[in-house]
Amino acid sequence: MFFSLGLSKYDLSIFHLFNHAFFKALLFLSAGSLIHSLYDEQDIRKMGSLVNFLPFTFFCFFLGSLVLMGFPFLTAFYSKDLILEFAYSCYVLDGDFIYFLGIVSALFTCFYSLRLLFFVFFNDYNGFFIYIKENDFFFLYPCLFFLFFLFFQVFFFLISF
Repeated sequence: MFFSLGLSKYDLSIFHLFNHAFFKALLFLSAGSLIHSLYDEQDIRKMGSLVNFLPFTFFCFFLGSLVLMGFPFLTAFYSKDLILEFAYSCYVLDGDFIYFLGIVSALFTCFYSLRLLFFVFFNDYNGFFIYIKENDFFFLYPCLFFLFFLFFQVFFFLISF
């Protein structure tokens, strides 16, 4: 978002701001659901193998992480791709270096998102939790709302581009 502001693409920055708001809200709600299910434990070193116990939370986390990484045909892919294309098409001396920094930051984002998914949901279980259950529908309903916008929010902005 600030990357596109530095390139003076303000409309693209607003588009990415809305994308960022929806997938970050989904990730924070999923993290809250995970923490609530584990009785307020926040240390990921004590988590592991939770994909079997919290399947809907994993699904929300997984899709939110895919959008954060800029996976093709999800909403953040379009905004990140437009930002990187514009950075690459700048015909200044620093244009290639700016593009390189954008690609490196996207790769680091992919790395820490996949690391989080692995440690929380697929790593060996290291905790002491006896009874883990998925939260009720009223707790997970906002996650469904943001899942809808992860896929279809880009169509609301097609009019402006």
